[in-house]
Amino acid sequence: MKWIRFTIDTHVDAVDMLSYMLDEIGVEGIEIEDHLPLSEEDKKKMFVDILPDPEENDNTAKVHFYMEPEHCDPEKMILQVQDLLQEAREFCEVGKGTVTLSETEDKDWINNWKTFFKPFRAADHILIKPTWEEYTKEREEDILIEIDPGIAFGTGSHETTKLCIQALDTYIKPGDSVLDVGCGSGILSIAALGLGAGHATAIDIDEAAVKVAAENMEINHIAPEKYSLLSGSLMEDTELKKKAGTGHDIIIANILADVIMPLTGIIRPHLKEGGLYITSGIIDLKEAEVYDTLLEHGFEILHIEHMKEWCCFIAK
Repeated sequence: MKWIRFTIDTHVDAVDMLSYMLDEIGVEGIEIEDHLPLSEEDKKKMFVDILPDPEENDNTAKVHFYMEPEHCDPEKMILQVQDLLQEAREFCEVGKGTVTLSETEDKDWINNWKTFFKPFRAADHILIKPTWEEYTKEREEDILIEIDPGIAFGTGSHETTKLCIQALDTYIKPGDSVLDVGCGSGILSIAALGLGAGHATAIDIDEAAVKVAAENMEINHIAPEKYSLLSGSLMEDTELKKKAGTGHDIIIANILADVIMPLTGIIRPHLKEGGLYITSGIIDLKEAEVYDTLLEHGFEILHIEHMKEWCCFIAK
């Protein structure tokens, strides 16, 4: 099968913003090429020798994404991307800011990414490893989580997921009830249970993600009575709202700002008085809007944590 390959020639400063914007118009995955040197943190995560003589960094980057010809109007997509580039120019350097397309042969897109998913520490007490890697805990108190995200979002390596895991590591108490909205691979629910939560209710609009979450619960030997997995939209499904339950000690939502804002208006009945609402998936351009939304709905903002261009709110 042939794929249409779109390539955006841009600047490294624009990559995160373009990634966010492409996600919002329905692009489900991207590939990034740049010449940025590996940080010391990156090197610690890698289990291969660093190659000598890296290319000189010129701050250019290429963002690639792929579409099936029968599900894509190339001219319309190019116009959409050009609009995104024009919008991004107001906030950051976009470099050449051009988009081109080419044709490429089919690849194993589902599995090729596994080459880059290696064990890493997501929080002080949380280690994450893919199911296909061997790894030994560094400390006895470490909680080792095994993940195979399949086609669901959530290896734990993205900044937004790390921020949520670190918040759970800080705030969770033994026996807490946790509601995980937009659970993806189930990684946040698994982390919460590993840290001592009594029960986790995990919801995702994607039935395939709920199936993956169930598989990951089993991989991590979590007893079925410790969690509930539900599929649907908490904002639209009245029956699901009932199943989601009330009186949760922590509600965690790692989605996108444009989903978190309307979700905030309906989430409070599910949270016990004084409970914590942890939200991430928020690019810094949307931080002020989310801040205002939380205050409008009566939340007290306790902390805002940042990692690169992303932020995480802890509110009650």
